Amino acid sequence: MLKRTLALAIGLTLSACTLLTQAAETLKVSAIPDEAPTELLRKFKPLGAYLEQQLGMKVEFVPVSDYPAVVEALATDRIDMAWLGGFTFVQARLKTGNAIPLVQREQDAQFTSKFITADPNVKSLADLKGKSFAFGSVSSTSGSLMPRYFMLKDGIKPETYFSRVGYSGAHDATVAWVQAGKVDAGVLNASVWEKLVAAGKVDTNKVKVFATTPAYFDYNWTVRGTLDPALANKIKAAFLALDPAKPADKEILDLQAASRFIETSPDNYKGIEEAARAADLLK
Repeated sequence: MLKRTLALAIGLTLSACTLLTQAAETLKVSAIPDEAPTELLRKFKPLGAYLEQQLGMKVEFVPVSDYPAVVEALATDRIDMAWLGGFTFVQARLKTGNAIPLVQREQDAQFTSKFITADPNVKSLADLKGKSFAFGSVSSTSGSLMPRYFMLKDGIKPETYFSRVGYSGAHDATVAWVQAGKVDAGVLNASVWEKLVAAGKVDTNKVKVFATTPAYFDYNWTVRGTLDPALANKIKAAFLALDPAKPADKEILDLQAASRFIETSPDNYKGIEEAARAADLLK
């Protein structure tokens, strides 16, 4: 009886250890929901398979409902890595104290937002006074924070300048709102705009870009500060090794709208933190 009890106890212990090992061998990855969930998953699948191969561990994509959920998941160690916008990174860094940005796309060092409209009479922001306007998510760097910051610098306070301000929740949704006439104009990140145009998902005979913001730092891949540093370095090396001259790597880079990945650091996002404080979005 004692032997059977001991054997059962050992078996349960081994099972628990196995589950913990499996959990430790799974890299949980998420992303801010700045596009439709199906599109985020489509973009991630080849990258996830590549990381599994490079890291020798399972990589799992964990979708989230909104931007704050990504920050909370990183802060509570429920995910290991996330694709963040510059503002979301600042929020994550302030909340966790140790979130680490590993890499960014080359273009993220000089990112811009595009102002769009379907109104042929709109040539500039001056033509939008008293009209309706859409941002993306309130937590979006390129779809809200930086466009708002640059407008404020030009003396335009959206809530009093426009007749109505809405938040579509995502960049592709902003385009849909403008194209359908739900709002007179909107703003979204340049990369998504270019992708939608290339895919023929925008009627460019109807919707046009009428202004572009100055450049700023934006997206990056960030890991939680408590992640094993050796693993974080392996992840960084895997991103930096992606070579557009290799067809399989080019497929991954194209889906990420990247020419290549480069290293980044927290200092690159100080300007975004300043913009967020100026817009009273950080307390």
